[in-house]
Parts: sequence; structure tokens; C-alpha cells
Amino acid sequence: MGLGVLNPKHDEHVPGTSFVLDDASRPEHSINIDTRLKYDRSGKVPVILVPQPSDDPNDPLNWPLWRRDLILSILSIVSVIASALSPLLAANTLTLSLYFERDFTQMALLTGYHLLGVGVAGFFFVASARVWGKRHLFLLGTVLIIISSAWGGASGHSYKSLLWARVVQGIGLAPFEALVNAAVGDLYYVHERGKRMALTNMALFGGAFFTPILVGKITHTLGWQWSFYFIAIFTGVLLPFVFFFVPETAFRRAEHLNTDFTGEGHLEWKDHLDPAWENSHSENSAKQGSRDGSVPTSFDKHQNDNELRDLNSERPVPAKVSYARSLMPFNGRKTDDNFFKLVLRPFPLFFHPAIFWACLIQGTMIGWTVFIGVVLAAIYLGPPLFFNEVTTGYMYTGVSRHFDHPLVSTDHSKAFVGAVLGFLLAGFLADWSTNLMIRRNKGVYEPEFRIVLVVAQLVVGCIGLYGFGITSNNLPQYGWFLPDFFFAWEVMGMVIGAVASALYIVDAHRKSS
Repeated sequence: MGLGVLNPKHDEHVPGTSFVLDDASRPEHSINIDTRLKYDRSGKVPVILVPQPSDDPNDPLNWPLWRRDLILSILSIVSVIASALSPLLAANTLTLSLYFERDFTQMALLTGYHLLGVGVAGFFFVASARVWGKRHLFLLGTVLIIISSAWGGASGHSYKSLLWARVVQGIGLAPFEALVNAAVGDLYYVHERGKRMALTNMALFGGAFFTPILVGKITHTLGWQWSFYFIAIFTGVLLPFVFFFVPETAFRRAEHLNTDFTGEGHLEWKDHLDPAWENSHSENSAKQGSRDGSVPTSFDKHQNDNELRDLNSERPVPAKVSYARSLMPFNGRKTDDNFFKLVLRPFPLFFHPAIFWACLIQGTMIGWTVFIGVVLAAIYLGPPLFFNEVTTGYMYTGVSRHFDHPLVSTDHSKAFVGAVLGFLLAGFLADWSTNLMIRRNKGVYEPEFRIVLVVAQLVVGCIGLYGFGITSNNLPQYGWFLPDFFFAWEVMGMVIGAVASALYIVDAHRKSS
């Protein structure tokens, strides 16, 4: 495997290991093109498509890039709003405590039970996505967010009603929290995933840090109920986009085309082709190559319509599904696995080293982020600063703002800025470092190349954690700016780590993601 990645003891293909680039050091005309494989020839060096797309026009990998990017953009925008649900009450906890005449513990339960809804629903939604696809869950989640947000805003003085609305909000959030990153694996080849995975993580995390500034201002101006109403309104506007422009992204592809699972060596095309057709195809390809000097980069369609075959099976190429049919929430099973078995599968997966590592990488930094968010509110609302809820809300974003306070005078470097910078840095490093290591590994891609990002997470995250701890412990000396500044660094580290672990899991264990 190379570059420190250990070889398996038995002669078997390791999931995720695949040939992506031909040797970039050679002139392009001398590069070996394997006519069994399909390539991306948009750059100077041919890039082997991993996984290999089928000849089925309904395969998402065959859709134009602009359409795939449109789908991901819509899901990312909805994810921004969905991710705002968890910290929705962060900046107005005191207001709600006085409104409902409840203590802070009971106010915290509004978020605690919300997160419980996210976690429990995730078990069932992930299993449902594996069996029937993701579209019905994205639609269900969007509708539940609209209903539960309108319900929460209209809950009046009923604490119990608001509590159940928050639980349903958590259930609505679960499909986006659990499945948007997996949709990147459905829609893109390995070499296209880096920046897109950074985008989806930015949507899931960045929205959470931008929420308190808006909620604080909305609560101060219109009342806390409108923070729920605005969620319902904007999600309602996005519902038609999800319905009409986000088709099913899961696709049941022939196993030998999933070269990230099986390796190129399993592309035994002779098992799928008629010998006469293969000889004819080879001769025609050779003649074409000698005539125009080009090298075939994908399987040409047979000129005789009666002999048109899908190269990944012996069945005729399926017809393209009509647009009306693509709007259906279900379009068939994606696996033969039992639904209830898949519901229980996450429990043993917790003991899988890769999954355990990903949980530690994401969970630790997310835990510190949540903890700092709580501490941030406590130290800014109390002495010596005595900020109000609006001012405290601005600590989570990068909005320029001046305050009439002796310790506050200039612009802020905030958590939201940290999330944006983390997204940009992770997007750049994810592709740059991976491409560099692929070339050093003679064109072979290993999912472990994604783990290199944690070096940046270690540096950036530790700067943020240590810096925040030191400065927040002595506000009279360091003021309000430095704790917020280092909080942004910690958030950068969290986003980079989330991108690294998500990319690794999707690339190495796409079947389980």
C-alpha cells in the first residue's frame, strides 16, 4: 500500500484502496489507459473514476456535475437551518426561564430532550436510508421541522408543549445530521469529495454558531416565539426545492463497479461481455485510436441498438426514469439487508476501531465546543462584563459591532468566523494533501490519506482550547476579545476534525455510512 499504510495479511482488497491517478511524472501521451475503466480527462492527468459509474442514466454518478452540486447546495442550505435548532435557545435561556417560571435545569432539558430525539431517530433513519434510500427522509425531516417549529412558537405558556415540540424538532433534524455527509458519497467520485464534504460540514456546524446572534436579536426585538416562526417560514420556502430538485441519491450499483470496495482487479468484464462483442469492440477501439491518435477513456456504446448492453450486467440498459416518477419518495430497495438488523448495527460498530476513532475525533471537539458555548454565556452575562442576551449573541458570529461598555470597543473574531475559516482550510487541505500523497504513492489512493487533516486539527484546536482557558480565567486582564478569539480557533479545529473523520468513514466504509 505504501506511505506507512500496512498491507493486509491475506491477499484481499481493502475497502477504499483504489487506483485514482496514472503516473503524473510521465508525458500524457505515454500514460497507460486501461480501457476497462472510465476516466475523468478534464485535467492534465487522467483520473480513474472511483467508484466506476454504470451505464444506467439513473446512476447519480452519471448526472451532470451542475445537477449534483445543485442537489448538495439545497441539502446544505436546509442543513444550515436544521442545525440552528439545537442552539436555538442558547442566547435566550434567561428570558425563557423568567417566561415559564422554571429554573435553568428545566430550561436545559429543552435542549437535552431535543438532542435525545436526534439520537434515537438517527438509529431508525440511517437504517431506513440503507434500505429505501434518503429522499423520503429528507422530505420527512423538512416537513417535521416546519410543523414542530410552528408548534413551538405557538406553545404559549405551556412548558410541556414546548418540550414536545423540541423533541419533534430533534427528529426532524436527524436526517440532515446523519445523512447529508453520506449523500456526498452517493453523488461524487473520490477525487471530487474533499471540498464538498467541507461544505456540508460547514453547513451543519456553521449554522449552529450563527444562530445565537440572530436569536438574541429576534428575542430582544420581536419575542422568543419568532425564533421558532422564522425557522418554520424559511424551511417552508425550501420545502418545494427539496421536493422538486432533490431526487433519490442512493443507487444500487453492480458490486464490481464499486472499485473502492472490490478493487480494479475485480472488473472481470469478460464475465459480462459476449466474446464476439469484446473482440469487435477491441478492434474498433484500436482502429479509432490509430486513426485520430486518441485513447478511449470509457466504454463506447455499441453501434447496433439491438446489441446495446449494460457493461455491468447482461440486462439491457435501463431507460431513464421520468421526472414525474423521480418525485416519488421511494424507488425500490437499495439493499437486501433486514431493516431491524440495520437498526441494531450501530451498537457493534461502536467497537470498530475506525468508527471509535471518528467518534473520538468529532465527539471530543464537539463536546468542548458545546462546553465553551455554555461557559461563554456564563462569563459574559456575569461580572465583570454583564453583557445582555443580544451582546452575548454577537460573541458567536463575526458581525462588526460596537458596544457601550468599557471593555468592548472593536470588532469581534467569533465562532462563526472560525467555522468559516475551518471550512476553507479543510476544503483546501483535504484535496491538496490527498492529491500530494496519491502522487507520492504512484497513483494509489488510500482512505488513510484523509487522516492527515487531524494534524491541522491538533495544532489549531489546541491553540483554541489552551488560549480560551487561559484568557477566560482572567477577564479583567485579557478582556472580552481574546476568549472569543480563541473560541474561533477551537471551532476551526472542530470543523477540520469533522471533515477528516467524515471523509475517512465515507471513503473507507461507504457501505456502512
